[in-house]
Amino acid sequence: MTDQTFRTSRRTLLGAGSALAAAAAIAPQTAAAADAAPDFTGKSVLITGCSSGFGRLTALHLARLGANVVASMRNLDYGNRPEAKSLAKIAADEKLNLAIVEIDVTDDVKVEGGVAAAHGLAGGAIDVLINNAGIGLGGPVEINDMEATRLIFETNLYGYLRMARAVLPKMREKGAGQIFNVSSQLGRIIVPNLGMYCATKFGVEAMFEAMAYELAPTGVEITIIQPGGYPTKIWENGVRYVDDILARTDDERKEAYAAHIQMSEGLFSAPRDTDPMDVPHAIAEIIAMPAGKRPLRRPVHPRSQVMAAANNAMTQIQAQVLGGGTYKSWHDAVTD
Repeated sequence: MTDQTFRTSRRTLLGAGSALAAAAAIAPQTAAAADAAPDFTGKSVLITGCSSGFGRLTALHLARLGANVVASMRNLDYGNRPEAKSLAKIAADEKLNLAIVEIDVTDDVKVEGGVAAAHGLAGGAIDVLINNAGIGLGGPVEINDMEATRLIFETNLYGYLRMARAVLPKMREKGAGQIFNVSSQLGRIIVPNLGMYCATKFGVEAMFEAMAYELAPTGVEITIIQPGGYPTKIWENGVRYVDDILARTDDERKEAYAAHIQMSEGLFSAPRDTDPMDVPHAIAEIIAMPAGKRPLRRPVHPRSQVMAAANNAMTQIQAQVLGGGTYKSWHDAVTD
């Protein structure tokens, strides 16, 4: 057992407590939508950020559907990290085809090593990459110092690019592949006091839509998943990140933004009663679709009307920009 790998057998918008709820009130897509269980036997899937939340749930869900899942997380501690041990135990008890590798998406070397290990476990090109590892930072943009800004961009945006670059050569050689990117409804809609988080998710939306067009001739498809507010550990961890930022913030800025800081703290403690299994079900449904028919974007939340409207508006704009010129064939190949 190494440090890299171990394997088992087989808001009113300005209201402190409701800003995320308002952003999530954005056609419903819930766990109930997944009626038929697809069979993913023989399909390899690499997922980042599997210590908790969407990553862990998706790893188990897809493995239970027969996929060969490579679940990654940071700091395995030679397999002793509690989250890794508990995930491995479930996989062993259920005889799932699930391996755990160490990948820190902010580290070029660890991405390269972890993806190489995943390719070895998959016996070649990964069929599906799910970019999921992410963090949430709150507070006014100005109090997010460069240390905080580098951390969230390295994780939420640059980490996704590192992973995509690591898997794409083998996908391209195979002429097939699927890359999912877990964005957010805050990748289309801006909420005060979450500006840095929005910036990274807007970046994910832009980067991977461009990549979808660029990869159209290769057989590799891109899907951007847009969850609303769900009860995952990103909020609990977000409180810690905000505390760290405030500890480094000078008194003048704290005073200038006192009401905003209080509002920010409310964002992370607001109750959420949605079912995070909505996201794994949506991903499984899209994987099961025929190649060439998978959507570029999928809002995921019981209330997604505003998000769907935003996506539809931008789809029409993109069609006007790209639908009749040099990029027409690439644009037409991307389903949305």
